[in-house]
Amino acid sequence: MNRHRCYQEGTKRANESDLEKEENMWRNDDYTPVPVSEKRPEDGATLSIPLKPLNVDESSQVKKLGPYFHDGLRRIDYVLTYHVQKASGLRRQSSRSFVRSMRQSLSRSFRRTRQTPEAQEDPEIAAQEHQLDYHEDDKHFRREEFEENLREMGLELEKDEGTTVPGMGFLKIHAPWDVLCREAEFMKLKMPTRKTYEVKQGSNIVEKINLFIHKVTEPLHPKVEESKIQTVKHLCYPFSRERQHLFDLSDKDSFFSSKTRSSIVHEVLKRTKCTRTKYLMGINSLLGSGVYASAFPLHDGEIDGVRAEPNDRKILYEEWASYSLFYKYQPIGLIRKYFGEKVALYFAWLGVYTQMLIPAAIVGVIVFLYGCATVDDNIPSMEICDPRNNITMCPLCDRACSYWKLVTACGTARASHLFDNPATVFFAIFMALWATMFMEHWKRRQMRLNYIWDLAGCEEEGLSTDHVRSDYEFKVMQKTLRRESSSSKNEKVKLTCTDRLPAYVTIVVMMLFMIAVTFAIVFGVVLYRISIKTALHMSSTPTFRSNVRATVKSTAAVINLIIIIIMDEIYGALARWLTVLEVPKTDKSFEERLIFKTFILKFVNAFTPIVYLAFFRGRLVGRPGKYLYVVGNYRMEECAHAGCLMELCIQLCITMLGKQLIQNNLFEIGIPKLKKMMRRRKTKLATQQEEELKKTWHQHERDHFLGPFVGLNPEYMEMIIQFGMVTLFVASFPLAPLFALLNNVIEIRLDAKKFVTELRRPLPSRAKNIGIWYNLLRGLSKVAVIVNAFVIAFTSDFIPRLVYQYTYSPDGTLHGFINHTLSYFNVSDFQPSTEPVEPMHLGYKVTLCRYKDYRDPPWSATPYQFSREFWAILAARLGFVIIFQNAVMLMSDFIDWLIPDIPKDISQQIQKEKALLVDLFMKEERGKKHFRVARNEQSPSLPRSRLNSNSQSTC
Repeated sequence: MNRHRCYQEGTKRANESDLEKEENMWRNDDYTPVPVSEKRPEDGATLSIPLKPLNVDESSQVKKLGPYFHDGLRRIDYVLTYHVQKASGLRRQSSRSFVRSMRQSLSRSFRRTRQTPEAQEDPEIAAQEHQLDYHEDDKHFRREEFEENLREMGLELEKDEGTTVPGMGFLKIHAPWDVLCREAEFMKLKMPTRKTYEVKQGSNIVEKINLFIHKVTEPLHPKVEESKIQTVKHLCYPFSRERQHLFDLSDKDSFFSSKTRSSIVHEVLKRTKCTRTKYLMGINSLLGSGVYASAFPLHDGEIDGVRAEPNDRKILYEEWASYSLFYKYQPIGLIRKYFGEKVALYFAWLGVYTQMLIPAAIVGVIVFLYGCATVDDNIPSMEICDPRNNITMCPLCDRACSYWKLVTACGTARASHLFDNPATVFFAIFMALWATMFMEHWKRRQMRLNYIWDLAGCEEEGLSTDHVRSDYEFKVMQKTLRRESSSSKNEKVKLTCTDRLPAYVTIVVMMLFMIAVTFAIVFGVVLYRISIKTALHMSSTPTFRSNVRATVKSTAAVINLIIIIIMDEIYGALARWLTVLEVPKTDKSFEERLIFKTFILKFVNAFTPIVYLAFFRGRLVGRPGKYLYVVGNYRMEECAHAGCLMELCIQLCITMLGKQLIQNNLFEIGIPKLKKMMRRRKTKLATQQEEELKKTWHQHERDHFLGPFVGLNPEYMEMIIQFGMVTLFVASFPLAPLFALLNNVIEIRLDAKKFVTELRRPLPSRAKNIGIWYNLLRGLSKVAVIVNAFVIAFTSDFIPRLVYQYTYSPDGTLHGFINHTLSYFNVSDFQPSTEPVEPMHLGYKVTLCRYKDYRDPPWSATPYQFSREFWAILAARLGFVIIFQNAVMLMSDFIDWLIPDIPKDISQQIQKEKALLVDLFMKEERGKKHFRVARNEQSPSLPRSRLNSNSQSTC
């Protein structure tokens, strides 16, 4: 009745000022809704009922530009945008009455036959021979039906078409109080009751310690209400309309926050369907088919400017989204209040991860400084740099390379000691335990947040938004149409494994093919290193010949970085395409499958070059006189005398810095700005015109030009790959935690600024944990123990030094270790056409040269065969891997068992809440019982009097 009365009043006002309205509409291009009887769809106006007053008071102009309807009172909880097709004036005048009559007849036929729009011919096409009009009319009818169904669900709508954004229409949605209460009860939303209780931080000693720590770190806390210590907490209970007296409803406008209101409206949109076709179409299908262009909740208001009123978005901008606040804690409570639990959990996890990187970075720097301090006392490095040893080494390549002195590798040997020293073993053990501590700390932090956010007792089914995707609905519709003649109408149609079999085959083939492509790219970089090294050795420029190793290492690492960045983008798009091809049924299934495919491809892309350097380079070489060749005459590359650990360190360093600076930070800043500029160019708004219009833009028009929120998967994936680089190969690069820490300090503020200023407001989603990402982190932390064990045992010289010192050294020191690791080769045993072109390069004739391996000398009974030292060292390496892995795993499991997942004070508070809820409802039941007893005692004769009167009448 209220809506009908609003409609009559709006129509009356429109009839009284029709001429003035029409003049203003054409002069200002302001498409204010007009009565349906006088309306033409080609005019760019709306067919919805006019819920807004046409004349807005001057006092409400400020509010009108905010997230409110034109009346300045009803808040905009959600916005749907769509494209508006504007026809020419001549054509509109010539076909106005005909098109209107055809639309009405088509609409009646459409409702009566309940057939799909594509199955019948549009009279407008036959009359005007314009295919585009048919599609626009089809979208228009679907929008009409969907909006009508939204109004039947109780939502209030208001339209703006072509006002300041040409070609775009905005459907603004407001949820009144009755709808909010109904949906909150359906969604089982926990809301604060009137009952409060005191929150204790634990025992008296623990509470005093927490208060002291909070007081000391007070300058590090943001100046927001949610960051204060919670001493009193409202008892929360799922909202119920029958028990509204339990909740504090004194201020109904603020009882449901803007985040809760938008999530409620989104749930209504998910359930509302278009039913006038053979298949149901929800909001996802309408968005996928282009009926609506986008759907998003609005930001609370502006963040700067004269008209910017205090709001949560502005507070977040001032207290969170600023690089100057890098040293402060994040306002996680306010982030949750504004963006929802899912986004808040990401930033809380990122904050915990960054805090835990501080001790790891400190220990890593200490290990690096220990290497710097002991490099002059390192005996193997001193032996390599001692020119008196006069060790002649075998050529590094065929023909072009000649014999060389071991003393020339002095710089590489000293640099390798910075990362290959006894402290790296300790650091690898420390990082394995650190990963376990990090996972346990996060579980406890997550549980504490669940308690603070009143999610501790919520079930996963109530939190997940498992809605059917539009692509799945479309595929089911196609299958239904194909089986229409043979299937009964009551048979439920769904996609089976047989329907998805071609997609599964395509996914497996494409995944294997792209992994093979990654291996091929790494092999191509290997060939580049081999060929460029040979070319530099053949160069006549002394500078090139003296810096061969440094040039080859650095250029190959940069090439690997560029390829990784390019292939990351390709793999991300490919994973999404493969997941769409698979047609998952629900959003949750789609997200999990997309994460799995993206993680596999990006993990292989990022770590394949590193795995090759760590475990394969230098082991598939052969020996002088019997080298291993690939692709013709390309000889497999060897490690430097000090091992491949230095090259592995260089590759990790360049990859981490490059990905973090270029891919993660530069792309996150540059690409959103580029997309924003492209969206503005599509609307054909000049810069000067845009600045003028900006002053009159409403909030929904400002948010339209912001970037769409694409989810948290890219943010999580970026951090997961970084976590892998920090933990998997940390034994070879102890500075990795420091680089990750510096990046994450910037990353937090960069993401904050992006969420607050560059992106549309994400749809608030409830979540108790970070989902599949926790399993990936736990898996990586377990794999890291094994990988670091193999890096220490097989990539570094830690085990050979240990075996030599305690088995072969005459004095129990490392004196003579270098000579022990070198084997002899007789130059007369070179294969034909492989000996050096310049054998007299050193100024004397060489008969024996040395190479790094454990083989018998040429004068022994088994020349060039693996020696007993090789097998002894191999056994020691395998034994170290087994001992290291089991010892570290045992310590990690012990820490996991020792630290409880739920903090003791939180467990006590949860039990206290349950007891208080029981008391609350018991008191309520006792009150109801006393009320019924009192009412029966006050009117005991009422039934008898009625009985007597009835008996008298019958007599």
